[in-house]
Amino acid sequence: VLAELIEKFVSHLSESRMDCFFSAGSYKAMDADVKKENLSSVQKLGVEMTVRYGKYLNLLKEDADNGLCFVLMNCEEFLKQQQRSVVSSLCCLQEHSAGYDWFASSIFLIMSGDREKTLTFLQQFSRLLVSAFLWLPRLHLSVHLPVTTLEYGIHPVYFCTAHHIEMLLKAELPLVCSAFHMSGFTPSQICLQWITQCFWNYMDWNEICHYIAICIFLGPDYQIYMCISVFRHLQQDILKHTEA
Repeated sequence: VLAELIEKFVSHLSESRMDCFFSAGSYKAMDADVKKENLSSVQKLGVEMTVRYGKYLNLLKEDADNGLCFVLMNCEEFLKQQQRSVVSSLCCLQEHSAGYDWFASSIFLIMSGDREKTLTFLQQFSRLLVSAFLWLPRLHLSVHLPVTTLEYGIHPVYFCTAHHIEMLLKAELPLVCSAFHMSGFTPSQICLQWITQCFWNYMDWNEICHYIAICIFLGPDYQIYMCISVFRHLQQDILKHTEA
């Protein structure tokens, strides 16, 4: 039901010029016979973990790893069309891919391993503003960002979402904010980790689906409220650890 709902919602918005923030571009999926060997070691490990998790949730069948490889390779090629080359000594800017794509993997699981549906959804989704915040590889080396921003290698999620989380945390949860300050850690560091991984390994699958759906339906600012609510939920634990 969720797959059908987000599919129809995104399809409807991507057909409206008013709602499309990014240009669509034209991309045709590569041959279905995409080999696993073409992936990096990090991606191979990610595929292995995703398929194992998908089978545990009874969402994927035996040959799911081929489908996921197909999706990841095509996403990489599709996003490459909207990237620019930057001369930089930063390691994160040396490669066209921005690590493992947890968002595409999450959509693949929501779509029960249907690679065509997943790819179609991601292509339509890439036109919407929310894609810049939920799908982090979307803006990696992107032509949609100013060159000066690209050269710093800092993703907009860090200076938009994470910045607002810290501002809100000061107002809403001052004790949690102080605890982070005392630890020498910043809340934005942990939030960037959560967001990059789509909360994998932090939330249950149902909650991950709710996070993705809420941000798609209600807007990217709900990413901020979600992180604040997690900190509120963890407040007692955070304070207890600070005392200890």
